[in-house]
Amino acid sequence: MVAGKQGGLAYLGVLALALAMGVALSAAAGAWSRQLQREQEEELLHIGLQLQRAIAAYHRAGPAPAYPKTLEALLKDERAPFTRRHLRRLYADPLTGKPDWGLIKGADGGIVGVHSLAEGRPLKQRGFAAELGDFADKDSYRQWVFLAPAAP
Repeated sequence: MVAGKQGGLAYLGVLALALAMGVALSAAAGAWSRQLQREQEEELLHIGLQLQRAIAAYHRAGPAPAYPKTLEALLKDERAPFTRRHLRRLYADPLTGKPDWGLIKGADGGIVGVHSLAEGRPLKQRGFAAELGDFADKDSYRQWVFLAPAAP
C-alpha cells in the first residue's frame, strides 16, 4: 500500500511541474508576441518613410508638381522624357501582411500620404524621428500617417 501512496504523490508532482511549465511558456509567448509586434512596428516605420519620401520625390520630379494617382506610379514615373523610379517595389504592410494601404488623397485626387490598415494600439509611443511628424501617443496604427511634406 505504501507504493500506491507514493505513486499518487509522484502524479501530483508531475501535475505541478506541468502547471509551472505552462505558466512559464505562457509568459515566454507573451514576451515573444510583444517582441514580434515591436519588430513589425519598426518595419512599418521604415516602409512608411520610404513611401513618404517616394511620394515627395514624385511630386518634385514632374514638369508640373503633382502627386501620384496610384502607388504603382511611384515604381515607374514616365512624366519626364526618361523613366524615374521613386520606389523599387511596392511593400506589403508588415502588420497586415497585405499590399493594401490606407491612402490619403489631396485636393487634386493625388496620393499625399499613406497609413496602415491594421487594427490595434502601437507599443511605441515616443522617440520617433522628426521626419515622421506627430506619431507620439497615438491610439491606433491608422493614426500613424506617413504624409509627404508640402512643397516649398
